[in-house]
Amino acid sequence: MAEASKVIHIRNVGHEISENDLLQLFQPFGVITKLVMLRAKNQALLQMQDVPSAINAMQVYSNVQPTIRGRNVYVQFSSHQELTTVDQNTQGRGDEPNRIVLVTIHHMLYPITVEVLHQVFSPYGFVEKIVTFQKSAGFQALIQYQSRQSAVSAITALQGRNIYDGCCQLDIQYSNLDELQVNFNNERSRDFTNPNLPAEQRGRSSQQAGYGDAGGMYPFPASGASTVAFPQVPNAAAIAAAFAGGLPPGVSGTNDRCTVLVSNLNPDGIDEDKLFNLFSLYGNIVRIKLLRNKPDHALVQMGDGFQAELAVHFLKGAMLFGKRLEVNFSKHPNITPGAETHEYSNSNLNRFNRNAAKNYRYCCSPTKMIHLSTLPQEITEEEIVTLLEEHGAIVSTKVFEMNGKKQALVMFETEEQATEALVCKHASSVAGSIIRISFSQLQAI
Repeated sequence: MAEASKVIHIRNVGHEISENDLLQLFQPFGVITKLVMLRAKNQALLQMQDVPSAINAMQVYSNVQPTIRGRNVYVQFSSHQELTTVDQNTQGRGDEPNRIVLVTIHHMLYPITVEVLHQVFSPYGFVEKIVTFQKSAGFQALIQYQSRQSAVSAITALQGRNIYDGCCQLDIQYSNLDELQVNFNNERSRDFTNPNLPAEQRGRSSQQAGYGDAGGMYPFPASGASTVAFPQVPNAAAIAAAFAGGLPPGVSGTNDRCTVLVSNLNPDGIDEDKLFNLFSLYGNIVRIKLLRNKPDHALVQMGDGFQAELAVHFLKGAMLFGKRLEVNFSKHPNITPGAETHEYSNSNLNRFNRNAAKNYRYCCSPTKMIHLSTLPQEITEEEIVTLLEEHGAIVSTKVFEMNGKKQALVMFETEEQATEALVCKHASSVAGSIIRISFSQLQAI
C-alpha cells in the first residue's frame, strides 16, 4: 500500500458518476478540499482536509466495497501528498489573492439570492458585481469587490461559515477572472455600479453566459459533468419549514442513498410489515427485504435519500424486541425485486403520499408516548388499554376528539414498549377502522 496521503486516487469512475457522487462517498469522513475528475482515464483525485480523514476513509473502504450507481469504484492512497495543479479548463490562480471570489454554497436548504449574498459580503468592502449560477459542485456565485484587500478580508472572515443556522455553508476561493461581465440586474446577477441595466433581454434567458464554467482555486471541472441540483431533496424549503426553519442537527439534507441496512434485529419478533410500520414514519417505503443468510439483517428502500437520512438519524440505536438497532446507509442503491422482497411502493399505508410536510414535522426518535388516530368513534379508553397492554406497562392514556374524529394518546414506561406497540398495532383493524399510530413528542398527558 502506498504511503498515507490526504489525496485519494479513485479508479473505475464511469461517465455516469458525477462529482457530487464522489463527494457523497467521502463527506462522512471529513472536509473535502479538492476534487479532480480525470474523465479520459475514468479516474479521479480527491483531497481530504488532513491525512487522518483520508486514513479513516481508506480503512472503511478496505473492508466495505464502495459502490456508486451500481458500479464498484476502487480507492487507494495517491502518490501525491497534495493536489497543487488544477484542471486546465479552469485556469485557476491557486492561492493568489484576487478581488473576485468564487463562492460555493453547500447544504443549501433555503434559496440564496443576489440580495442575500450582497448582505453577507458587503460588510468587508464595496461589492461591485455578483453573478450566480448552478454547477455540479452546487449553487455557486462570483463576487467582485472593488479592492483585492476586501476579498482577502471576506475569505478570512467567512470561509466555512453558515449563512443560516445549520445550513448554507460558504466555501470561498479566489477566482481566476479579472472582470465580471454583467448584462442584467435581477435575482441572479447584479452590477451595483450600473443600476440602469435591464432585468432581462426579451426572448432570452438572463443567465450570464460563460460563468457556468468559471474557474476557481478548487478544480471542479466543467467537462463531462452533469448539473446536479443542490441539495438533492424535493421541496427542500417545505421540508426545512416542517422542521421549524432548519433540519435536525446531524441531518444534512444532501444524502442521495435511498436504501438502508438494518442490523441487530430480533428475528423472532420482526417481519417486513413491522419494519414497514416503523420506517414509514420517516418516508414512503418502496420495498423491504429480510436477509435469509443473516436473519438479524434487513434492507429497507425509502422513497428518496432525504427520507433514508431521516430514518438513519432517528432510528439508529433504537430498542426493539430487546435489541438495539443498527441503522446505516446500504452500499446497494436499491433492492432488486424478487421472491424474497416485499413491495410497498403502491401501498396506501405509505404516510407521505399526502400531507408530506405535516408528516415531516412529526419525525422524531422513538418516545414513550404514541398517538393513535382514525379510531372508531365509539372506542373507549379501556378498549385502547386492552389493545396495547400486551406490549408493556401503560402509565397513562387520554382519548379525545379533534375535528370530530376520535384520537388517543398512550404513554408507556419505556420507549421500547411504545415502539413495539407501534410496529405491532399500526395499520391494524379495530372495529372496522384501520388505525394509525405515530410517536408523540409530548412529554406528558
